[in-house]
Amino acid sequence: MDITAKVPSETLRDGVDYLPLPAWKTFLIQLLNIAGLGPIFGALLGAMYGPVAFVWITLGSIFVGALQDYASGMISLKEGGLSFPEIVGKYMGMTVRQVMRAFTLFLMILVGAVFMVGPAGILEGLSGMSQSIWVWIILVYYILATLLPIDKIIGRFYPIFGAALFIMAFGILGVLIFGPYEIPNLSAASFNNFSANPNGLPIVPTLFITIACGAVSGFHATQSPMMARCVTNERQGRPVFFGAMISEGVIALIWAAIGMAFWGGTQGLSDALAEHGNNAAWAVDVITNTTLGKVGALLALLGVVAAPITSGDTAFRCARLIAADFLHLEQKQLRKRLYISVPIFLVGVAITFMPFDVIWKYFAWANQVLAAICLWTVTVYLAVRQKRWMIAFLPSVFMTFVVSSYIFIAREGLQMPYATGMTIGAGITVAVVLLMVRYLRLVWKGRVAI
Repeated sequence: MDITAKVPSETLRDGVDYLPLPAWKTFLIQLLNIAGLGPIFGALLGAMYGPVAFVWITLGSIFVGALQDYASGMISLKEGGLSFPEIVGKYMGMTVRQVMRAFTLFLMILVGAVFMVGPAGILEGLSGMSQSIWVWIILVYYILATLLPIDKIIGRFYPIFGAALFIMAFGILGVLIFGPYEIPNLSAASFNNFSANPNGLPIVPTLFITIACGAVSGFHATQSPMMARCVTNERQGRPVFFGAMISEGVIALIWAAIGMAFWGGTQGLSDALAEHGNNAAWAVDVITNTTLGKVGALLALLGVVAAPITSGDTAFRCARLIAADFLHLEQKQLRKRLYISVPIFLVGVAITFMPFDVIWKYFAWANQVLAAICLWTVTVYLAVRQKRWMIAFLPSVFMTFVVSSYIFIAREGLQMPYATGMTIGAGITVAVVLLMVRYLRLVWKGRVAI
């Protein structure tokens, strides 16, 4: 960390994306960028596995998620605010760069499209206005948030929503501490699988896909470069990137705890969610309205409507930045922002008319694949500089095994027997590790230029 180094918000300031913002504001924007519904919905669904969810959220958010978020943000900061695919390409090679450009761009558009339709459906139920009208209203907002300078909409409203996310979480924490609910205890039984279908939903690897954002999420690595273009000093990287992920982990722990406590245990939570189609939005509404009253109702609305919308708009903005980086098209002029944004929004709107429920099931897995790729990139970055690369190497191996084994046993995957899928996943992991070790040796010997 070099507190005297010039940062992108100063050297590349364009008044649109590269723009200095106060540290407290970049922290709250980063929190909302990476959080959305993740630490709420993922934690509640993960809590159905039992207290083991607390173990993963705690260890994952510190040693995997925060590592990834901090490293991806700081690398971008030192590389002039480069977007995620360009960072991956620089350290993993041109072939990986091209794949990641297409993969990440599509993923961002998919996230944006889904977070148009989801909130629109909820708003239809609240207002009586048709879902299609709400989709168009949200789309107009997304267009403005994507095209306007970051301080005009995102910089003004995100801190408010970020603060509300904290207020809701700590209000729930107060209920847990002072209310009539019993906080779940950790014990040897914590590692048991309490899900309704232990064989179909094994802890390893399913839990690590389900909780996602509350512990580690590849989506975060795509968002960090946005704030890397806005921080005013390298010292701010720790509270903004590392701190936001730890905060999200704390929020996830609170929601996992209230999910178990509110319904008298994991079994009660599982039964309640099963009756409502595992709809975490319903659970949030019931919990907040019951424990926090009218304030809770307002915060619940924020959680299930505003939070996904704020993830959707930054997903589209991130898609624009990714495309601009690989097209080498500066974004100071509105005309050039439109060149990129119009096709992106056309694809996004087209996706909203498709039956994408099945596609969305793959997002959780693809999101963690992104995390594994980011962690391998961080490993190479540290290894090149002869720093403590093992701190990234070990999480990289773990996440590679998680995503490799999951796709073979999951219902949306190949549905293989558990032992078979885990064996194949382990084999793939060993192969990836050997390839990466060979690549690192070539880097160290100077045979691969970075």
